[in-house]
Amino acid sequence: MLSLHSHSGQYCAHASGTLRSVVERAVALGFRVYGLSEHMPRSRPEDLYPDEIEKSWGHQETSARYAAFLAEVLLAENAEFTNHREQQARTLQAEFSDRIELLVGMETEHIHASTLRDASEMHEQLSLDYLVGSVHHVNEIPIDYDETMYASAEARAFELAVTSDANAAASCSPTECLFRQYFDAQHEMLVALQPHVVGHFDLVAIFRKDHPLSEDSWKRIKRNVDVIVSYGGIVEINSRAWKKGLQFAYPQKSIVEYMISRGVRFCLSDDSHGPNDVGMHYARLFEYIKLLGITTVYYPLVSLSKDKMDRGVKDSVLPCKSIENVINLPFWDQFLK
Repeated sequence: MLSLHSHSGQYCAHASGTLRSVVERAVALGFRVYGLSEHMPRSRPEDLYPDEIEKSWGHQETSARYAAFLAEVLLAENAEFTNHREQQARTLQAEFSDRIELLVGMETEHIHASTLRDASEMHEQLSLDYLVGSVHHVNEIPIDYDETMYASAEARAFELAVTSDANAAASCSPTECLFRQYFDAQHEMLVALQPHVVGHFDLVAIFRKDHPLSEDSWKRIKRNVDVIVSYGGIVEINSRAWKKGLQFAYPQKSIVEYMISRGVRFCLSDDSHGPNDVGMHYARLFEYIKLLGITTVYYPLVSLSKDKMDRGVKDSVLPCKSIENVINLPFWDQFLK
C-alpha cells in the first residue's frame, strides 16, 4: 500500500516526531511505497505560519530545514541548501530500501507572485522524486490554519470580488468568493507546475464543510480536472480530511465521481504529521475507495519522470507505476479489525 504525502516534526512546525520515526512507523504498518513531502521553504517573513513564528523559525530557517531534509542537493553553491545535514531523507531512503520504497519530494505553495517560480526552480535544480502540488493560501492568507484566518481569507476574497465587480455582493457570499478564488489559484498552480500528485484538491472546504459547490465552482473544478488529465497527474485521496471533521476525504465524493468519469488516476495519502498519523483513518479510507469503485492506485515512476523533467518535457503524460486490486490486499486487515 502507499501514501504520498507526509510531514515530520523535524521539518514542519505543526507536526511531531522525527522523520525516522515516521518512516519506521510506515515500515511497521506494511506500506509498500511512502512519500516524504516536507513543505517548500518560504521566501518572505510574512509568509510564516503563527506556529513557525512561535518557534522563532524565520523564512531562512525554513530553507535550512528543507535542506536538512534532503541528503543530495544540486544547489551546492547556495549556503541555504548545505547546512544541517544530519538525518536527511535520502540517507533514510537508502537505509530502508530493502523494506520500503521511499519517494523524496516537496509539497508546494502558491502564496504570492514568485512562489510558483520558486517551486519550479527547486524542482528543476534539486534531485526531487516528485512534487505534491498544493494550495494553502488565497490572496496570501492561509486557509488551513484556523477559523480566524479562514474568515480573514473570506473577507479578503469578497472585498476583491466586489472591487472588480460591483454586482458581486448580490451573487457571491464571502465563502463562495473564497471557493472560486481558491480553485482559480489551484489552476494557476497546476498549469505552472504540473505536479505529479495533486494535494487535498478541495482543501477550501476545511472550515466550511456544508458549503455547497456552486455552478461557478464546478466550472472551475472541471477546468482544473482538464489540466490534470492533460498531463497525467495523480490526485490523492487524502484521509486527513476526517481529522478535520469533514464527511468525506479530500476530494469529496461528488468531485471524485466526476474525476473517475474523466479518467483521473488516484493515489492514497494519510497526510501524516508525525508517526502517530501514519495510516490515519485508513479504515475509513478503505470504505471510501470501495464505495467509489477505485481498485487501482498509482505513484510516480521516478526515473522516467526525472528524465522528462531534465529534458524540459511538459504536456505529456507522466509515467506511473500502479498497484492493482488494491481493496483485496491483506494490508487493510490491521485497520479493519
